[in-house]
Amino acid sequence: MADTTPATANRSTTPTSDAFRDFIFSGWAERPDVAPSPRAQAAYAAARRLRLAAQFPDRAIVIPAGPAKERSNDTDYPYRAHSAFSHLTGWASDTVPGSVLVIGPAEGAATLYFTPSAGRDSDEFYANAAVGEFWTGPRPSLAHVAAELALETRPLSEFGAVEGAALVLRGVDPLADEAAEASVGDAELRRAVSELRLVKDEFELAELRAAVAATKLGFDDVIADLPQIVAHERGERLIEGTFNRRARAEGNAVGYDTIAASGPHACILHWTRNDGPVVPGDLLLLDAGVELDSLYTADITRTLPVSGTFTPVQRRIYEAVREAADAAFAIVRPGIRFREVHAEAMKVIAARTAEWGLLPVSAEDSLEPDAQYHRRYMVHGTSHHLGIDVHDCAQARRELYLDGVLEPGMVFTIEPGLYFQPDDLTVPEEYRGIGVRIEDDIVVTADGAENLSAGIPRTADEVEEWMAATTR
Repeated sequence: MADTTPATANRSTTPTSDAFRDFIFSGWAERPDVAPSPRAQAAYAAARRLRLAAQFPDRAIVIPAGPAKERSNDTDYPYRAHSAFSHLTGWASDTVPGSVLVIGPAEGAATLYFTPSAGRDSDEFYANAAVGEFWTGPRPSLAHVAAELALETRPLSEFGAVEGAALVLRGVDPLADEAAEASVGDAELRRAVSELRLVKDEFELAELRAAVAATKLGFDDVIADLPQIVAHERGERLIEGTFNRRARAEGNAVGYDTIAASGPHACILHWTRNDGPVVPGDLLLLDAGVELDSLYTADITRTLPVSGTFTPVQRRIYEAVREAADAAFAIVRPGIRFREVHAEAMKVIAARTAEWGLLPVSAEDSLEPDAQYHRRYMVHGTSHHLGIDVHDCAQARRELYLDGVLEPGMVFTIEPGLYFQPDDLTVPEEYRGIGVRIEDDIVVTADGAENLSAGIPRTADEVEEWMAATTR
């Protein structure tokens, strides 16, 4: 068991007298625990567990949620359960830290272990800042969670060694790592829980649509707040705060650290310091996504002219990126390979950078594997799978990911870009310091694809109209 000794024991002022204990244990109203109906995702989670168990017959599978992670001294980061745990239980933003799911070995068997609320006759009720109700709020009962998730539940104190050759999702929780007598095939398990998410079910698709809709509201908020943002010396921080407020209002949090990159910062692919000014005349690259309480997240990028209109050079670069995105989207359908989406976008990036005289060879020659000059201006890939993780299915095998064949229900991004560093002497001076990315969330359908984020303005003209209509 994890150590639940209060971290503040050396400075605690909690009374310890018998009189106090008798008083605090008494005088509480009955709190009925009405069993809820199963969550919508419970049936989907059960089906996922069966598919996973079928890959490892006759073995128990241990999937921990993970403990809370310390941020500094006795303060923790906001808790988020491991994605595989949430995917397989349906327990998401309200997961009790330290919970453990055991699947099998009997077909269809699954047990969820967690620490329920301490009784009001226990010192932990008031004195333990890690689990006490006075500190962290009431925890659900075993019966409540069992009904909500349609799972057998037991106290975490009963979780012990798992007999036989069990599989453990290691590195998530030391308690679970010690559970198996003989752990075999753990690398296979990591791959399996990732690959289980390659094709989304109906519940997941509905959550991703809702996450995109919430993200659109966050972008609207940022545009509406632009006057205040521009007036502040660290306007990028205000953008981050505005979007995060919407994410907390509409869902659980942001799905990843917001990239609020204005001016030359847009050329830094993972700019998350967000401490610079937002200057009229520059472009703002905003890469952000709302994570819902189910933990499913959107991942959207729009590049906005801070002054409300693109300059001719900015528009030229922006529309080239959009052309690359549209070309990639146009080929998406079941049966093609995932890597073809990137290749199609790169044809446009190579053509436009060659047309502008930036390459030492033709576009066709640059596309050769031993050349790739155009990649100087876009070093990242065009797509990644999306779902309960922003970079979903990350441990899937290459033959199922990059070389995988697209199937209906797969969800991924299309996000080409062009980034001209401020000190890049291979590009005209007027291009330097401009970074543009357009990112949309795509679902493969039976006969093609749907852009889940098509409702967020994409063309240069649409973006200018959006900003004119939204800015306060």
